[in-house]
Amino acid sequence: MGAGETARFWRHPALPDVDLLRARFVDHRYARHTHDAYAIALIRDGVEQWWYRGDVVRAGAGGIGLVNPDTVHTGEPGVPGGWAYRVLYPSVPALRSVADELRLPPGTPWFPEPVVDDPQLARLLLSAHQAAETGDALAASELTRELFAGLLTRYAGRRPTLATPARRNAHLAVRARDLLLDRIAAPPSLDELAAQVGTGPFALTRTFRSHFGLPPHAFLTQHRVGVARRLLDGGATPAEVAATVGFVDQAHLTRHFRRIVGVPPGAYRRQHAG
Repeated sequence: MGAGETARFWRHPALPDVDLLRARFVDHRYARHTHDAYAIALIRDGVEQWWYRGDVVRAGAGGIGLVNPDTVHTGEPGVPGGWAYRVLYPSVPALRSVADELRLPPGTPWFPEPVVDDPQLARLLLSAHQAAETGDALAASELTRELFAGLLTRYAGRRPTLATPARRNAHLAVRARDLLLDRIAAPPSLDELAAQVGTGPFALTRTFRSHFGLPPHAFLTQHRVGVARRLLDGGATPAEVAATVGFVDQAHLTRHFRRIVGVPPGAYRRQHAG
């Protein structure tokens, strides 16, 4: 981790489907990646900017960033000195359960605006996050649910169902993905992968990116990190995990893990346990 940078990643003390991150980043840059969960971030200092849905989004102190699940995005300093923030990562079922209690329309909640300015909810997010960090399960659960309710009622809609034409050669992308998932520790080269699905390397890369939002190598790297998280949660060491998921060594695991999760795997294992 760079000079002046700190990060802590842990599980909510009362809501197991919610992870949390508190960090100050100066030079850190996230790789393009997606989350299965939402990312709800309160910028406390500085400016973060990220590529999201074809545009560059910026949020300064007091702004709340809202990233929907399965949406490719990045994250990097928006000003010299970077940014500090607190993030909650609720799963889709966690947010959907609150929406159901509120009797909101069915479907996956969706935040159309990537940044909102809401001082009341910003204060609530900070209080919920701090309560979760101190381990106050009752206060943290009450405040977190209140936060989710406020965000859902004020800013969420239904996930858009865009009438997009069927992606050409989508079956090739799906087949290539399945081959990568089957050979996570020893994947084929791009040429070999393309030959196995019956197309050329450039064509496969275009088709794969169009279908999954990432090229094959980035997709595999993200999947490896996801598997690494589950193995670390199960008690495996970073060295064991690196070998299992196919990274050359622990250093490579650490570099890619931090570029997606925000903390090194060793710190994640210590902080996220329990």
